[in-house]
Amino acid sequence: MSKQTPAIDAPLFNFQFILLCISNFLFSCSYSSMIPELPSYITSLGGAQYKGLIIALFTLMAGISRPFSGKLTDKVGRVPVMIFGSLVCVICSLLYPVLTTVAGFLVLRFFHGFSTGFKPTATSAYGADVVHESRRGEALGALAMGYTIGMSAGPIIGSYLVDSFSYNVMFYVSSAFAMGSVIILYNVKETLPNPEKFAKHHLKIKRNEIFEKTALKPAIIMFLLSFPFGCTVTLAPDLSEWLGIHNKGLFFATYTLTSLLIRLVANKASDKYGRIIILIYTSIVSIIALLMFSFAHTVLMAFIGAAIFGISWGNVGPTITAWTVDLCKVENRGRAIGSMYIALEAGIGSGAFFSAMIYQNKTENFKWAFLISSVLAAVGLCLLIIWRKQNSNLVKEHDFVLEE
Repeated sequence: MSKQTPAIDAPLFNFQFILLCISNFLFSCSYSSMIPELPSYITSLGGAQYKGLIIALFTLMAGISRPFSGKLTDKVGRVPVMIFGSLVCVICSLLYPVLTTVAGFLVLRFFHGFSTGFKPTATSAYGADVVHESRRGEALGALAMGYTIGMSAGPIIGSYLVDSFSYNVMFYVSSAFAMGSVIILYNVKETLPNPEKFAKHHLKIKRNEIFEKTALKPAIIMFLLSFPFGCTVTLAPDLSEWLGIHNKGLFFATYTLTSLLIRLVANKASDKYGRIIILIYTSIVSIIALLMFSFAHTVLMAFIGAAIFGISWGNVGPTITAWTVDLCKVENRGRAIGSMYIALEAGIGSGAFFSAMIYQNKTENFKWAFLISSVLAAVGLCLLIIWRKQNSNLVKEHDFVLEE
């Protein structure tokens, strides 16, 4: 039996899978540990007006790199692409204390985006390789748990390091986390049959390799649901400060903790009930959370909103990734996942950029940024309802033809 068609009863949590989950945790800790403190850091450099670029530049590079990471994942292998993504985190985190101008910081944020442009693409393809399609949602949800735990612990660690030591210590610890991820990945076995040796032609992207057409619908929904995420991660530090939350990482820890909890109980849900119906409920929950943020005026409201948002975001990645893999051919798996991730980066980046433009460092503008995000989530909800109805009608028509 080939590695592309694993047995239905094959164990999910084998040693290799656990190693990959630990690598995901360390990688996630690396880049997430600095997220709550970067708005204050760029302000200390004299660039308060550029807060929206902190996430936007990062995700712009991640999006640009997706066609390359997708092709390399399908040609050269999953593991080398994952290692490269983690190494970018190691190098960039070490350079933050060196490039201490606003321009230098923004350039570094741009190139730091290579990390999430590469590692998650290959990781998702690896997860789809090692399980039967009937457990695809479960496997990708389990892999995402490593990221989620890291996203929960990282911000708290980062804020603690800044409060107790300095920004530079936070950057060095971030680099150490990423190096741990690299070391672990050297012990993970490749799942791509007959990987090719890297050559220059692998970096030549043809027009039809930029975007995988089968990923269009998942990509649209990913964009509409990740725009609110970009808005949230950009404005949450300032919202926390305005409400008097001392450790800004607590807000991030709250929504990532509920993301983890929902994955523990709902990993198999999309395998059992279908991708679209799960995403419909996910969109509704996202809208509720964004409305909570829009009118939050107490710490309790902010934390309740964060917990609800985590429930939504915890389902988005694994479910849409599984949906993407469902629709594509095996040989295009990396490209399809990369295409879906382009939409993720576009959503997060534009959400970060436009929410910062709306906010303009004025607390009375919080509600408008979050309300606009809720509208986009509502558009996604409407599309999902329409597509589910269309799918239902197609099934009925197919059944009628068979009966005739």
